Amino acid sequence: MEIRKATIDDLKAIAAVEEVCFPAAEAASEESLRKRLSVFADYFWLLFDGDKLVGFVNGMVTDEPDLADEMYDDASMHNPNGKWQMIFGVDTIPEYRKQGCAERVLKQVIADAKAQGREGLVLTCKDRLIHYYAKFGFVNEGISKSVHGNVTWYQMRLKF
Repeated sequence: MEIRKATIDDLKAIAAVEEVCFPAAEAASEESLRKRLSVFADYFWLLFDGDKLVGFVNGMVTDEPDLADEMYDDASMHNPNGKWQMIFGVDTIPEYRKQGCAERVLKQVIADAKAQGREGLVLTCKDRLIHYYAKFGFVNEGISKSVHGNVTWYQMRLKF
């Protein structure tokens, strides 16, 4: 398996993975993904098994300390010199789950954010995943202000 950064040519494959990984109300649209790729493609970490995209992590960089819903669709909020690496999604297609794929990509994202001098990373997750992200050092900061997809989200932060 190989991790590489995205290009706009990966849009269709990324959108297909996003569609199978999240319910419709939570999944990023192809148009939203296109906007993200046009501004911060270097902040998409794609995991391939041969030529098959099996998962990815994406998110913008910002000085804002908390992940806000408007970040998902407003790529102009990206600041490549920002303090915080936001994580919008950790996607792994169903047939590759529970094989360490997400862990592999997350470890790369964390290493890259550290090497880039960020203060840390921020993500939101459902309560059933708090323990998963905690194993990477993320700390639960409680219920997020996010109402994305009409779901209760918990903000998790990993500080360096």
